[in-house]
Amino acid sequence: MHSKVDAVAPVQDDIQVNWWVVALVLLLGFALLGWWSASDTRVWSALSGGLAAAGATALGTLPLCFSKRFSSRAADCCMGFGAGVMLAASVFSLIIPGLEAARNGGASQPMASVIVGASVIIGAALVLLLQSIGHVGDDQQSREQAALRRVWLFVLTVGLHNLPEGLAIGVAFGGVAPEQASVLTFGIALQDIPEGMIVATALLSIGYSKTDAVACGILSGLVEPLAAVAGAALVSVSTALLPWALGGAAGAMLFVLAHEVIPDPHRRHFALPATCCLIGGFVLMMGLDTALS
Repeated sequence: MHSKVDAVAPVQDDIQVNWWVVALVLLLGFALLGWWSASDTRVWSALSGGLAAAGATALGTLPLCFSKRFSSRAADCCMGFGAGVMLAASVFSLIIPGLEAARNGGASQPMASVIVGASVIIGAALVLLLQSIGHVGDDQQSREQAALRRVWLFVLTVGLHNLPEGLAIGVAFGGVAPEQASVLTFGIALQDIPEGMIVATALLSIGYSKTDAVACGILSGLVEPLAAVAGAALVSVSTALLPWALGGAAGAMLFVLAHEVIPDPHRRHFALPATCCLIGGFVLMMGLDTALS
């Protein structure tokens, strides 16, 4: 993910954003969304959970306000821990409840496995499709156009990274026990703290100002409450969609973890610490989920 943004430094001065206007538009938009979702408890809870996860992403950008550098080792350990948390959440908060939802809907044990397995594949395939669409056409552009486009592709990739997490929160609040949904949201929020920090640090390293880097890092997490509302609304329409939605969210998260988050430390020199942190995050999330569900 970092290699995609190495060439964008020459175009940074051409990108000017009035963050006060952006903040005002977002505030009004989320106020309207909150007013609309207040009529459904499940959708309101999903919005609240998504905003909590987005707040964790914003919290992760705060160290950038006090330091311009963040060691690669610490960043890889944070991402490894977050990956372990999300890996456990995919299994214990999404796939297992998805199997139970399919059985409760009348499916046999083998059919429940087929339904959830197919939905996991579909969720992963959708993320792959969205990523492949984002990379089409770079070779046909000038160097400056391609560089500028990669800046926004990076931002969109971060948003795509958060999309399945938001969907998972919404699907959980829309169809599983509130305690289990809260545990999943907590796990996603833990994962989002280092993610927000790494996004902001990466943007600073390629020429963004500190203000722009922090603002873009915060903005990257706001897709989660939107996706959470969409997920909860989808499940509220029909309980038959619940196992498909749970499995799809798990598949999307598993793809992002396997394709982007977990391999990153292995491209550098901190694979072992990151792997140890991954196991620690997995055990912590497993304990939280099984103890509180």
